[in-house]
Amino acid sequence: MGRTFRIKVRMRRFRRQHPRIAFAIRSFMIFSATFGGAYGFVSGSRSENSGYDPHTFAIGASFLFALACLGLATLSMRLRFVGKRLRTLAAHNETLIDRNWELKEAEERARSLFEQQGDLIVLRATDGRITFANEAYCALAGQTRDALVGTRFDFDVLEQGDSARESSGTRIHDQKIATPLGARWIAWREGYVRLDAGQPAELQSVGRDVTDRTETERALSDARDQADAANRAKSRFLAMASHEIRTPLNGIIGMGGLLLDTNLTPEQATYAKAVKTSGEALMALIEELLDYSKIEAGKLDLEQRPFALSTLIEEICELLAPRAQAKSLEIAAYVDERLPLEVVGDAARLRQVLLNLAGNAIKFTASGGVALIVEPGIWPNEISFLVRDTGIGIAPEAQQRIFREFEQADERVARTHGGTGLGLAISERIVKRMGGRITLTSEPGKGSTFEVAVPLPASQAGAGQTAFPSTDLAGKSILVVADGIEAALIARRLERWGGQTCLVADAAVAEALLPERSWHAVLIDRALGPAMADHLGELARAHALQRLVLLTSSSRHEKLSPAFTGFLMKPLRAASLAARLALAPEIASPELAPEPMVEAAHVTPATGLSILVAEDNEINALLMRSLLTKLGHRVVIAVHGEAALESWLAASSAGTPYDLVLMDIQMPQLDGIEATKRIRAHEAAMGSRHTPILALTANTLVEDRNACFEAGMTGFLIKPLDRDKLDEALAELAASPRLPV
Repeated sequence: MGRTFRIKVRMRRFRRQHPRIAFAIRSFMIFSATFGGAYGFVSGSRSENSGYDPHTFAIGASFLFALACLGLATLSMRLRFVGKRLRTLAAHNETLIDRNWELKEAEERARSLFEQQGDLIVLRATDGRITFANEAYCALAGQTRDALVGTRFDFDVLEQGDSARESSGTRIHDQKIATPLGARWIAWREGYVRLDAGQPAELQSVGRDVTDRTETERALSDARDQADAANRAKSRFLAMASHEIRTPLNGIIGMGGLLLDTNLTPEQATYAKAVKTSGEALMALIEELLDYSKIEAGKLDLEQRPFALSTLIEEICELLAPRAQAKSLEIAAYVDERLPLEVVGDAARLRQVLLNLAGNAIKFTASGGVALIVEPGIWPNEISFLVRDTGIGIAPEAQQRIFREFEQADERVARTHGGTGLGLAISERIVKRMGGRITLTSEPGKGSTFEVAVPLPASQAGAGQTAFPSTDLAGKSILVVADGIEAALIARRLERWGGQTCLVADAAVAEALLPERSWHAVLIDRALGPAMADHLGELARAHALQRLVLLTSSSRHEKLSPAFTGFLMKPLRAASLAARLALAPEIASPELAPEPMVEAAHVTPATGLSILVAEDNEINALLMRSLLTKLGHRVVIAVHGEAALESWLAASSAGTPYDLVLMDIQMPQLDGIEATKRIRAHEAAMGSRHTPILALTANTLVEDRNACFEAGMTGFLIKPLDRDKLDEALAELAASPRLPV
């Protein structure tokens, strides 16, 4: 079978290769067969012994004719089959022709796109010779394609940029190359590709001209560096300006305070108070400008430390109480009992924001009062601080503007009350930096409410504790005779503790209510009038176990009726109220029943400390000597760092070391940082105890604070100092060898 197939294949191959010879052979064979058959038949029929029979002949002729017809039919069918095959092949051939044209057109389009591509495209063989380069590459090289193909041409590299390699093996890198058109930055993508099967892979390099982008990025980088340098210069300038302004301010405010402690005529006292007040106002302005500059420079750092929430809020109210009471305003605080005792956050920045908002509320309120309310926020771990006042209010069109820098709600009001317009802008940025928000609700003539909502998670140490101790007043009746914001908050507090609270603002109504029931306690505000308050106290003797009078700091030393069993100072601390109501009732004069103390006061050491003060400014040195001497301490002044170091060494050698060193930072010859380092090095070499060293400086930047602690200082005191700040620092130092930072 295989041999027959091979013979047929060879015959077909011969026919295709020699069609004329095959045609001649086929024609000769047909002619020979026809002629031979015809000749044999004719010769046989004429022979005498042929036995010719017409019938047999007819039958034979018919048979032959039938065979011829069958052959013709077979040939016709074969021709039809071949024709069909030919038509199929023709159609397939047409399809192949069309496909071939399409491939050619696609190849032409691809080649055109390849050629017209703006990117540089070059193919190199394994030996580095160029096998293809598109028009963009040729144009940048300044040569024709024919001149480049087959060469190892490459651009001179002026600068190599960053390089990286993808997971696919493609290398990505930037180069600055020299071209006839000048230096250009090209971003290359290089990888091996195989164009033809069986051929070695070629290195395909595709480059994009990124000169404009690179120059723009470098310009932006240079601009950023210049901006950073400008910010650093501004920070240095602000630090220097702060130091140079705070140093004389320390003398002005401090000497003004010392002057007020002397015997002055009323006129002299007025002038001295004006000097001190002006210095403090200038100090507040400097603080605002420094805070604003820190925020602008992005150097506002937040601490995350646990602090007592209720203590912070009540201290803010007590700090602002003199300002409020000077304007006959009330200021009160309310901290919801559902809040934790301690939370984690930046207490100093939160205090700054709330002091600004509450201070503005006092400034723009002529009558009524200010309330600081702290409640749980709408989100987990969120705490909402509401500062509500009964002041002049803010117009709707100004409510967004007041949060911008140097903007105020009304220029006429600004001229009346003063201010830079920075406080709210700084507060808003601090709150946003803490991850919170600040909103305003106000109506002109009816007051304003600022809400500060910040996330403050509970500290682990205070988890599960209430904000402060409370007392159980379930079933006990309490009468509050007072009017104003604080009275409403007191009543709200007592109701949360379970008390049946009755709040009345009219003395006559209170007088009528007293006999109606037995009261557990009666709280009477002395703001109703001293005579009326004493009268109600006398009437309450027969109806109330506890009779408390509410006082302000100005009425603290007034003579009170012995009918009262105790008194409470406004603004009230919730813990003081709870402690007073929990005491066993007794009849005593106010002098014998003072307000219960929640925290122990700072105790000044019984014996004075030996203190070395390193201060190069004569006025500030005199101020420090006067303040410390008045506090009962022994003071030695050193006018520069070298003198301070020598004095400390001499005292240590004599066996009478200093208890404390107050070290100014910027001093001639040897600054405070270097002097501290030398003291600490000497202590380490001798194995002696560390002398507490407090930095005494006008610089407030974080870098300065860190530099002090890195040098080994114990604490950080910022000028200007007054007696209270200094006394507090010394009291903390007496309680602990290290001053808490």
